[in-house]
Amino acid sequence: MPYAEYEAEDGTYDGTLLESDAERTFGHTNFATESSGRKSVRLNSTGQYVEFTSKSPTNSIVVRNSIPDAPSGGGQDKTLSLYADGTFVQKLDLSSKHSWLYGSTDDPEGLTNTPGGDARRLFDETHALLKDSYPAGTTFRLQRDTDDDAAYYVVDLIDLEQVAPPADKPAECTSITDYGAVPDDGKDDAAAIQKAVTADQNGDIDCVWIPAGQWRQEAKILTDDPQDRGQYNQVGIRDVTIRGAGMWHSQLYSLIAPQNAGGINHPHEGNFGFDIDDNTKISDIAIFGSGTIRGGDGNAEGGVGLNGRFGKDTKITNVWIEHANVGVWVGRDYSNIPELWGPGDGLEFSGMRIRDTYADGVNFTNGTRNSTVVDSSFRTTGDDALAVWANKYVKDTSVDVGHDNHFRNNTVQLPWRANGVAVYGGYGNTIENNLISDTMNYPGIMLATDHDPLPFSGTTLIANNGLYRTGGAFWNEDQEFGAITLFAQGQDIPGVTMRDTDIQDSTYDGIQFKTGGGAMPDVKISDVTISKSNNGSGILAMSGARGSATLSDVTIADSRDGDVLTEPGSQFVINGGTAKRAR
Repeated sequence: MPYAEYEAEDGTYDGTLLESDAERTFGHTNFATESSGRKSVRLNSTGQYVEFTSKSPTNSIVVRNSIPDAPSGGGQDKTLSLYADGTFVQKLDLSSKHSWLYGSTDDPEGLTNTPGGDARRLFDETHALLKDSYPAGTTFRLQRDTDDDAAYYVVDLIDLEQVAPPADKPAECTSITDYGAVPDDGKDDAAAIQKAVTADQNGDIDCVWIPAGQWRQEAKILTDDPQDRGQYNQVGIRDVTIRGAGMWHSQLYSLIAPQNAGGINHPHEGNFGFDIDDNTKISDIAIFGSGTIRGGDGNAEGGVGLNGRFGKDTKITNVWIEHANVGVWVGRDYSNIPELWGPGDGLEFSGMRIRDTYADGVNFTNGTRNSTVVDSSFRTTGDDALAVWANKYVKDTSVDVGHDNHFRNNTVQLPWRANGVAVYGGYGNTIENNLISDTMNYPGIMLATDHDPLPFSGTTLIANNGLYRTGGAFWNEDQEFGAITLFAQGQDIPGVTMRDTDIQDSTYDGIQFKTGGGAMPDVKISDVTISKSNNGSGILAMSGARGSATLSDVTIADSRDGDVLTEPGSQFVINGGTAKRAR
């Protein structure tokens, strides 16, 4: 990633260190469990601070933080003071408008923004582009001054990045200002953006340019269906190129909650971002949504940053998405205008930053194939950060199976519900070279046949990943999940290879084969290191698991319940002798 990250607890601080309990209990207003590294620093009093020294030049800052909700809900805005080498730089604007969900249910639609009882999703992020650039070796301080008057501040982590100046408009592009958009005026620019995109789609211009500025958007950019098929518009844009001056510079934002925005598209998909059908290129912009919840509070919605059929050859590059229900949802059901249906094919997502969602980061559904997410960052997603869901809502279930999709070189942090990376059915899908840390309640990586997918077949590869402090307890805190978990709920999961992977400091088991109705035959595990399974085993085969695994060059250390444990009654066989134990 182009930024350097600093943990608050690793710096110098005057405040209270928050540390999680051994089980990393989640869902009961547990700040430390929801913190990176399961630690953070709380500032309760005037003058308290977190201080750290930069390793590289920077002219920007991101702070993952938590401040209290408003007493009646809806969040509040507060400030925190930033200093550099002892000199005041500026106030950072913090908000709790997009955090704080209440309730004890594990059903995400059952949570509420109305205060009462236990809470989760406690953190949000603030970002600022600084007026000056600061060299490596600068000492930065986040300090609670007299006029920083939140009841408390919890500081988790800080990102510092040297942001390039805004890019110049390419000669072939036409600016949205030519269609009436005005930056930084707080007025809705959606109509102007839509006109520019439609002009590009019709061949009147070659490229849409979104200059540096804050551009308010209160309607999804799409193609108005001339046949009005269905209650809501479900036709996306195609053959369009949209470019911006950089994700820190060209930023779209929404203020109206999706269910209150009106418009022709479905409120679940929201009033921001883009509906894409085919061959669309979007790069170097940010999309900041208005979501605060996932379907609770009487079907309140969070919206989707990018959604649609996506088609062939769509490329999304350097796009920053926050405060959406879902960052990117790839695919539509075949029943949604069958004559337009087609699976996403050959899609490329790179340089994405998806943060603070209420559901998935990127989900490849409805037969998506040959597609890639690479070099991207996901933080505080409310469901799987990355997923392939080979669902059945396709034209031909015998051929329209999600396959040959690849998640590579991504950083996944702090999913507050569900997995870091998941695959549900399909073949040829791979999870490679990713860093996954601090899942609240589910595995870092999961292969599963729940959600009723089309079957697994062929091969599925998990290779060269690092998993840190992953796994957790969910479903009334009764089910404990490993860092990597295979769950053949009904159908089999064949053809799995895990290799060259480090699994460290897991909440429960390192690798877990879960009880289910299907089998997990001939799993190959090689060159894997498992260290410190805090409340479980290095490798666990549960009592109702069926299948087999062969171990080769597997090293296990410091597992509370033993290196390899096969529960009584299990029909899962682990071959290859005893795993090597680290000394």
